[in-house]
This record gives sequence, C-alpha cells and structure tokens, in this order.
Amino acid sequence: MTQSMSRVGHCIDNGPMEGFWGMLKRESYYGRRFTDRSSLESMIRNYIYYYNTERTQRRLHLLTPISYHKKYYEAA
Repeated sequence: MTQSMSRVGHCIDNGPMEGFWGMLKRESYYGRRFTDRSSLESMIRNYIYYYNTERTQRRLHLLTPISYHKKYYEAA
C-alpha cells in the first residue's frame, strides 16, 4: 500500500474515508460494547464485507460496489 496525501488545505483524499468510517460507526459501532480487540476487528471486517457485497448505494444506482464495478468492466 502507498499512503496518499493531498497538499495542506486540500482534503480530497480524506473525504471518502471519513464518510465510510462515519457510516461504519453509525451502523455498527455506536450502541455496542466491545470487550476485546478481536470482536471489534471482526465487526469491522464483517462491515467492510457487507458494505462491498450487500449494501446498495444510491450513488451507484442502487447497486453494491462489487456489482457496480463488475457491470462497469463488463461494458468496457
């Protein structure tokens, strides 16, 4: 992995990740209590899987990210 950073004052790289972590916390973290690190890691892994393969998104025309990308590459 290569870290990506914008110039100071240009937070375009941060926006999508901040939004993702905000959704993860709203949908899976708040209101729960984690007693150990492994259960927290498991929740994060499960949410990422759910987000990519099951959660439809309006900006992707009500498709999941995986199905949207498959459809895009099939058309190309």
